[in-house]
Amino acid sequence: MVRHINGVEIEDTFAEAFGMWASRIIITAANRKWTREAASQMTGFATSVIACGCEAGIEADVDKTPDGRPAVNILLFAMSKDALVRQLVNRIGQCVLTCATTACFNGLAGEEQVVIGGQLRFFGDGFQSSKLIAGRRYWRIPVMEGEFLVENKFGVQRAVGGGNFLILGSNQTVALQAAELAVDAMRRVPGIVLPFPGGIVRSGSKVGSKYKFLKASTNHAYCPSLRALTDTALPEDVNSVFEIVIDGLDVPAIEQAMRAGIQAACIPGIRRIAAGNYGGNLGKYKFHLHTVLDQTAPL
Repeated sequence: MVRHINGVEIEDTFAEAFGMWASRIIITAANRKWTREAASQMTGFATSVIACGCEAGIEADVDKTPDGRPAVNILLFAMSKDALVRQLVNRIGQCVLTCATTACFNGLAGEEQVVIGGQLRFFGDGFQSSKLIAGRRYWRIPVMEGEFLVENKFGVQRAVGGGNFLILGSNQTVALQAAELAVDAMRRVPGIVLPFPGGIVRSGSKVGSKYKFLKASTNHAYCPSLRALTDTALPEDVNSVFEIVIDGLDVPAIEQAMRAGIQAACIPGIRRIAAGNYGGNLGKYKFHLHTVLDQTAPL
């Protein structure tokens, strides 16, 4: 069935996603400058589990916080619970504890909890102290500037990674404009992050490679410069493609984000919206573009 939005063809295909584990981290600081500084450091080198070990991004700035200060929420995703714990300890310890004026709290009221502050406390070299407030334990770790306050346990839950869609444009300028509009719309959806730079992927990948040491390689079917050299999925009038990848705490969050992003991306000069899948062999979650667009949940 052919479907269009504002004259843009929506391909009858699906985005293939996979299971992950996730946690939400609340970083507070003396002002927004320092919450954002800590957040940018903590989410650095976290675009893809292929090489980064995790995927992470800023979910939102928040005002209602445990210590009454400005805060930002981070969502961090990994392929297993153990991997998630390692990433949380390393990134909070190296990027938040070290950042001026910050404190760090659990932002996920999940049934499962893992000890994070209880591992970081050892940096206090025996001078650390703890306090139990309303059934939640916090650690005070002395640092040269004052104290770093961190919650003992953080909630974790099963989540979904790799939701996606492809924006096929007549040229790079219009394709990038559409991708930026999609990102702006999607970032208003709670419970998701777009882990790639600026929320946009220029280097979409496929599973496997001609080189045995690579798990993934360039998605050649969507590379305009390879149209004459190999099999292609691109119409003649498409000369630039961007991908948006979404990680979410649950399926509905990804569906809502995809719907908002696809609708925002359908501007003049965009020829088609497609999605990345691998025949259903990569992950158990399949986000059919037409089905996602038919849903009526509010944007």
